Amino acid sequence: MDRWRGKTAVVTGACSGIGRAITVSLLCNEINVIGLDINVQEFTKIKEKVSSTPRAGIFNGIECDISRSKDISDAFDTIEKQFSGVDILINNAGVIDYRRIYDADRESFERLLNINVLAVATCTRAAIQSMRDRGVQGHIININSVVGHEIPMKGLSEKDGSNSYNLYPACKHATVAMTHSIRRELSEAKLGIKITSVSPGLVKTNIASKTNLKNLFDEIPALEPEDVADAVLYALGTRPHVQISELTIQRTGEP
Repeated sequence: MDRWRGKTAVVTGACSGIGRAITVSLLCNEINVIGLDINVQEFTKIKEKVSSTPRAGIFNGIECDISRSKDISDAFDTIEKQFSGVDILINNAGVIDYRRIYDADRESFERLLNINVLAVATCTRAAIQSMRDRGVQGHIININSVVGHEIPMKGLSEKDGSNSYNLYPACKHATVAMTHSIRRELSEAKLGIKITSVSPGLVKTNIASKTNLKNLFDEIPALEPEDVADAVLYALGTRPHVQISELTIQRTGEP
């Protein structure tokens, strides 16, 4: 991890769940983090979380709704002008809808695609441009999912509204494919930029705040957000000539 100390990482969805755990882990490893999130009230709490950590990285938050292309463009313009560009990008932000596809609506479909697919592509493009223009051998990590490799047989609950994954598996199949498409593009261009797909199984996040799923983690083994953060650090910690292309992690005992 030594080569990343003092460098700048951008984390989308930095204020909760997996994104928060990744942000804190990076800061504790002396990496400066720019968090993109709409929950600006959480920015101060993240700073407080690492305030007692010796030599922690510097955290800066930018309010950004990644479903809006202008918000992303403005955020990366600020990053270039005020923080000298991106060295690491963690595409973490994501949303899910547990309704069956035939019970949902187009607004739901567009939200899932905008945040889970188009925003990943847009942020990745901006980060690669920053790295390429500065000659940086950076690293992009996409937080994907095991459902991006295999379609689940059933939803997490049998109750209406929580009995499917809607377009979420389709989105994650898209971002897994996108990750490996970009990896080939980067290789062909000889840019020296790494890209990694991290695909966790079930993770204890605010998924449980849904009424029908409030007892979910009493019934199904699940990872902690910090487990995913550890996987990110592992991928980042490899030597320059080593690239973790795909990393799948699940809780022991998860079906």
